[in-house]
Amino acid sequence: MVNKIALVESENIKKSALKFNIGDTVKVYVKIIEEDKTRIQSFEGIVMRKHGSGLGSTFTVRKVSYGEGLERIFPFNSPFVERVVVVKPGKVKRAKLYYLRKKIGKAGKVQEGVRAETPTGQGEAGAAQAQA
Repeated sequence: MVNKIALVESENIKKSALKFNIGDTVKVYVKIIEEDKTRIQSFEGIVMRKHGSGLGSTFTVRKVSYGEGLERIFPFNSPFVERVVVVKPGKVKRAKLYYLRKKIGKAGKVQEGVRAETPTGQGEAGAAQAQA
């Protein structure tokens, strides 16, 4: 007998994988529906954690606005999450960044990491020529 839960999850899971890590500063574009209008609202902050697997997986983004910390939990497979853009990669040594809740000002920042990605459609030789 086929596992019915896995069948339902495979139908509803997003095909495009969101590629970001914990500590990255991301901009999440969320679809907001107000009466008969829809609009896109952005939420920019640091990814504090990823949680779960499959259809119920989520990620938490934290930002500080006017001195007040805001955390928002987004489901990976939500139809309201339009896209997630990595603004700058972060370099952290932990899987959950709960310690950022207690930090104030510059102490609450994450070190900027470096990601080496090859340009699309090029191998290592093409990437070396692009850098030169």
